[in-house]
Amino acid sequence: MTDFYGLNLKNLLEKAHVGVVVHRWDTSIVYANPTALKLLDVSFEDMNNKATADFQWDFLDYAGNKLAEENFPVNKVRRTRKPVTNEIIGIVNANNSLWVMINAYPEGNEDSDTRAIIVTFNDISDFKQLYFFSDIVENTQDIVIVCEADNIQYPTGPKIVYVNKAFETLTGYKKEEAIGETPRILQGELTDKEAMGRINVALTNNVAITETLLNYDINGRPYWIEMNIIPLKNKYGEVTHFGAIERDVSERKFHLEQLQFRNQELKSLKNELEKLVRERTNELQKANEKLEKIAFFDPLTNIPNRRFFIDQVHRLIKSCNRRKVSIAFGLIDIDDFKLVNDTHGHDAGDLILVELASYLEKFCRVDEVFCRYGGEEFAFAVAIEKESDLDSLTTRLIEGIRGLKPTLGGNDLSITASAGFKLCQPSDYLDFEKAMKQADIALYHSKQSGKNRVTIESAQENDCCIEHNLNTVDKLTPHKDE
Repeated sequence: MTDFYGLNLKNLLEKAHVGVVVHRWDTSIVYANPTALKLLDVSFEDMNNKATADFQWDFLDYAGNKLAEENFPVNKVRRTRKPVTNEIIGIVNANNSLWVMINAYPEGNEDSDTRAIIVTFNDISDFKQLYFFSDIVENTQDIVIVCEADNIQYPTGPKIVYVNKAFETLTGYKKEEAIGETPRILQGELTDKEAMGRINVALTNNVAITETLLNYDINGRPYWIEMNIIPLKNKYGEVTHFGAIERDVSERKFHLEQLQFRNQELKSLKNELEKLVRERTNELQKANEKLEKIAFFDPLTNIPNRRFFIDQVHRLIKSCNRRKVSIAFGLIDIDDFKLVNDTHGHDAGDLILVELASYLEKFCRVDEVFCRYGGEEFAFAVAIEKESDLDSLTTRLIEGIRGLKPTLGGNDLSITASAGFKLCQPSDYLDFEKAMKQADIALYHSKQSGKNRVTIESAQENDCCIEHNLNTVDKLTPHKDE
């Protein structure tokens, strides 16, 4: 640099607080002063002989939109041959971002080989942010209040230093009336004292807080406000002010209260309906149980009826087929039942039926099926692994029935029964109805042979009725009343 009136111009540029960058006419960089290097966070070695477009920078216009390369200030000067004056541009790279005010102009004659483009700029990031703050906050629909942080104690602090238009609209206070006052001018008797205490603690500790308060406008009209108070720091990290962003939530509060009231009503109604449903469900359950009992159980003896027996027999048949064991079907008929009714009355007959049903409940195992088949007749089905097992079972069954002594009016009643059983081998094609008919034939044979005995029709192919050798007259002597 040459001296000018005794001044060293390079030394002057080196100490200037404005960034200066000198480009050749082809936009490659030949000089950048220390301020420019500091603002752009690069070294001169990184910039030397490079064009602006070679750097990983994005240039933004005033509105924050990315500039096309042709509109970079140095390119605009080269393209238009005219200076760029006081243009605000954002410069962003991976490590840094700032807003600058740029001036750029061509230097030297048009035909000169040493023609250059001089670019000067200074950092206006703080001003730009402040401008945006004022522009946005002033026109937002939310209320914005800024208070000083140096004195927050009642009654003088915290002192309001800024309010926006939304504050004036909602509260009725003009900006000039509010500045210098404290936010307490908006509070009244019904304002939540505990919430105000929490706010005071937050301000004392310089921490953010969110609360919902009941405030009053200049005419005393109450309204609900939701406020978010945050500490504002200067560039040294010191809290100098508190900013409050507030929103009128009166309508939402009203609707919320109405919703809560309605929800309470609905909850009560729901509880009542649930109670009615439970009661009705219990009634229906009892009715269903009663219907099921009527459908599947004999009302006198309270044991399964024929319908339930048939359903359970089919299950037993499938079980026996899987286990490869035989199944025996039996019919048990009370001997001389009509005579009992005629002699002692129907109460005696009912008593005998109930006694026999109770005995069968105790006699049968879990996998055995029985029922009152009709009148004085009972049906029986049981899985049999060996034919001798059926001999033993039927003997115990008839002897147990013979031992029953129901009492009516102080008189003991005697019971005997005849039975017929059909033993069937396991088969997927077992005909239950046919087996029961064969058991009925066996029962008829027992009746004809003197009663009080069991006849078993075996599973042999000859299909003949064979009287059990333990159920002969010699083994099972009939009672004297027969």
